[in-house]
Amino acid sequence: MLTHHERPSFTLADTTFHFLDASPAEALARAKQAAAGRDVRLGGGVATIREFIEADLVDTMHIAVAPVDLERGERLWDSPDELLDRFHLESVPSPSGVTHLLFWRR
Repeated sequence: MLTHHERPSFTLADTTFHFLDASPAEALARAKQAAAGRDVRLGGGVATIREFIEADLVDTMHIAVAPVDLERGERLWDSPDELLDRFHLESVPSPSGVTHLLFWRR
């Protein structure tokens, strides 16, 4: 996990979380090395996701969008169409009202 305050790693079930004060590219390189050929997944807040997208380090994304306006917080984008120059997009609505946006690199 990217952080400005490094702390010890910890394990939950079969996943170990490491905290790094590093650039997205450095963090991804370390994660790929630790994954030993398996998938690396990115989780985090808006600022973290934006940093990885802007550094062109994201191959696929699954974003679940719920129709709730919290009237505060950060937006990932004004419109998902902003990413169509780099990603294909499939939008999949669900009966619950959540829309799943699936992006994959062009």
